[in-house]
Amino acid sequence: MDLKKYANEYNIRSYECDRNNNLRILTLMNIFQDMADANASQLGLGLDYCLSKGLAWVGSNYALDITRLPRLHETIRIETWPAVEKRLGAIRDYEVFGENGESIIRASSQWILINFAKKRPVGLRENLLEYTVLPERALDTEFPKIGEIERIDERFKFRVRFDDIDLNKHVNNAVYVLWATEAVEADFRLSHNPRKIDIVFKKEGYMGEKITVLTQHDGLKTLHSIRTYDGDERELARVSIEWEERQA
Repeated sequence: MDLKKYANEYNIRSYECDRNNNLRILTLMNIFQDMADANASQLGLGLDYCLSKGLAWVGSNYALDITRLPRLHETIRIETWPAVEKRLGAIRDYEVFGENGESIIRASSQWILINFAKKRPVGLRENLLEYTVLPERALDTEFPKIGEIERIDERFKFRVRFDDIDLNKHVNNAVYVLWATEAVEADFRLSHNPRKIDIVFKKEGYMGEKITVLTQHDGLKTLHSIRTYDGDERELARVSIEWEERQA
């Protein structure tokens, strides 16, 4: 098969924007997931096929490099493709182009293929014989380790909502970025946009669980540890965000 990048255009609607008229990071992450599923289905390896084989993809990492966020009513073009094959999974990359054709976001995601019933990793090549990659990277990253927070500058507590859960019956990957950015003080959020985001997913979260986001804030960098508390305490994800001052 002559593998090509999968592309789609999106017009940014008002309800997809934050109060600064920028596309919400949560929505961007959801678009990435939608495009990944559509591309996999196009290749004959989508959600339905994987479920029929008792398989599922589990995200382990995301990395985003953001020159700027898409704006209200802007028409953007997004490309995605499977970029790297690994023994137990794969890397999928994304690139977002603005209305004038300039590259505005580059992103990479790392996924592990699991046996859905046993929740255990399985070999990619042994289970998805037709899997192929386009060996080009949007973002040259090896998903560096995110260290533990050394102090707690902010603490944000809440419960997992029904709408945070996806069809796999656990917290959707995109939601963790929302939780991390919500844990930053409002005045800082109003005057800053994310420039780089790194995420490592560690455990699954479930509906109704009590969550705390512990944040270490150092100038233009925030580090977040997302954990359950009051019961089965475990760390669900770590998020590192580099910020820049918002331009008027």
